[in-house]
Amino acid sequence: MVAGAIGGLAYCRVSPVRRCSRTACALPAVATLTYVYADSTAVVGPLATYAEPHTYDLCDAHASRLTAPRGWEVVRHDPDPQQTGVRSSDDLEALADAVREAARPAGERPGLQETSGRRGHLRALPTPS
Repeated sequence: MVAGAIGGLAYCRVSPVRRCSRTACALPAVATLTYVYADSTAVVGPLATYAEPHTYDLCDAHASRLTAPRGWEVVRHDPDPQQTGVRSSDDLEALADAVREAARPAGERPGLQETSGRRGHLRALPTPS
């Protein structure tokens, strides 16, 4: 960050690069961590398009070493290694589907439900034209 003053007002320039949410880690974020408390599940997937409340951006090191408390499950959505650096429009949708699937009660998991509209804290983004 760069600080300065203009006309007696102090300002602080913020980096446009999203950083890891872990304390004292200044590395760029590459993954997003979301918790599904109802199902005791932590979901680590590709970096979300927007920083959302109740999600955490993680660098590569922290995302790969993440562990969950006893009794919790960690679901990892790893992108195709051939497409590293190329963001697929399906990445966020796949992560949202994984969270929805993990949050469903065990008896309802075999069938898929309609996924249109807003559910919980996730939102669907329109397909780029």
